[in-house]
Amino acid sequence: MNISLTPSRACGEIQAPASKSYAHRLLICAALSQGTSVIENIGTNDDILATVSCLKELGAEIKINGTTATVKGIDFSSKKEKITLFCNESGSTLRFLIPLSLVISQEAEFTGKGRLLSRPQSVYEELFEEKGCSLKKRENSLTASGELKSGTYKVRGDVSSQFLTGLLFTLPLLEGDSEIVLTTKLESAPYVDITIDVLSKFGVNVTKTENGFFIKGSQKYKSSAITTEGDWSNSSFLDAFNLVGGSVAVRGLNIDSFQGDKIYREFYDNLSCDNPQFDISDCPDLGPVLITCAVLKHGALIKGTNRLKIKESDRGQAMAQELKKFGVDIEIGDDFIKIPDVVPQKPTAVIDCCNDHRIAMSFAVLCSVTGGVLKDAECVNKSYPDFFKDIKNLGIQYNII
Repeated sequence: MNISLTPSRACGEIQAPASKSYAHRLLICAALSQGTSVIENIGTNDDILATVSCLKELGAEIKINGTTATVKGIDFSSKKEKITLFCNESGSTLRFLIPLSLVISQEAEFTGKGRLLSRPQSVYEELFEEKGCSLKKRENSLTASGELKSGTYKVRGDVSSQFLTGLLFTLPLLEGDSEIVLTTKLESAPYVDITIDVLSKFGVNVTKTENGFFIKGSQKYKSSAITTEGDWSNSSFLDAFNLVGGSVAVRGLNIDSFQGDKIYREFYDNLSCDNPQFDISDCPDLGPVLITCAVLKHGALIKGTNRLKIKESDRGQAMAQELKKFGVDIEIGDDFIKIPDVVPQKPTAVIDCCNDHRIAMSFAVLCSVTGGVLKDAECVNKSYPDFFKDIKNLGIQYNII
C-alpha cells in the first residue's frame, strides 16, 4: 500500500492506542496464570497477534472479542515434547518466550519473518550454554532445548531489556530461588519496570537488588481482570503533529506510567531550545520520530543511538537514506545522530518505509508538511493498524495509491 500525503494540519481529540509493551506482558502473565483472566483494551496489531498465536501453541486458551481478550492459563502438569512458534516480526514475542518455552516443552523451534531471526540473541546463547541448555541458530529458525534450572544468571544489560523480561517471566516458575546479576549498565530500564509492574498484578514478586534482581522460586501466577493502558510510544507520532501547527489532544495516557517513552513530551518541549541534545538510551523507539521532529524544528543532537541498528530496520541508516530525498543530510556516529538546521523540501522520490512501522509513521508526520508518497506504508500494522485512519480523522489528507 502506497500513500500520497498532501500538506495538511491535524486537529481534534483522539484516544491513545493500547500500549503494545503492556499488552504483550499482560497476555503472557495471563497465560501463565491459574484460572481465567480478562484483559480489556488489547490492541490487535501484528505483534500482539503473534504473541497470542504463540501462547495458544504453548497451551493457553485465548479468545478475543473486539478489544477484550479472555485467557485461560496453560496446564503445566505435563511437558510437551516439541513445539513450533511463529513470531512473525515481533522481537518481543521471540525474546520473551524463548526461556519460557523450556519450562513448557523439551524443544521449541522459533520461526519468523523479515529481520527477526537476524537480530542478536547472544545473551540467551551465552546463558543457555552456561546452564546446560542449547539455542541453535539456523538460516530460518532458532531451536531452544534443555531444562532451565534456578540459580544465578549473569546478564548483559546493554543489548536488549527483552532478555531480562524473558527471564523474569520464567524464573519465578522454577524450583529454587534465582538471582539476575547485571554485568553492564541496564539500558531501556523502564521496559523492565513495566515487566515487574505487570508481574505484580498477577501475584508474582521480583525484588530489585544493588546490581540486579532477586526472584523467589515456585511462585504461582494468579489470574486477573485488567485494562491495558494507553501507549506513550505510538502517541508520540500523534503529538508530533502539534510541532507543525496542529492541535491534537491525545487522551487515555497514564501520567504515572512506567513507560519510558512518556519522556517524548519533555523532548518535544526542548526542541525549541538552542542546540537541543537528547539521550535515547532508555527509549530507543523514539529515535525515528525524534529525528523527524528535529528536522521540522531547528536540528538536534541525539545520543544513545547505537541500538537503532538492530531494530526492524537499521533505523539510523534508514532515516538518513530517506531524508536525503527531502534535501536533509544527517550525520550518523557510533552512538549519536546529528540533525542539521535545514528546511526540508518536498521529496524528490517515493519514500521507502523500510518495512518498519516507526519509519513509516515518522515520515507520515514529515510528509504532512512537505507532501510526499510513502511506499509499503502497511507496515504500520505491526504496532498501530489504525494509524492512517486516525490521522485522516484528525484532518491529514492523503490518497491510497
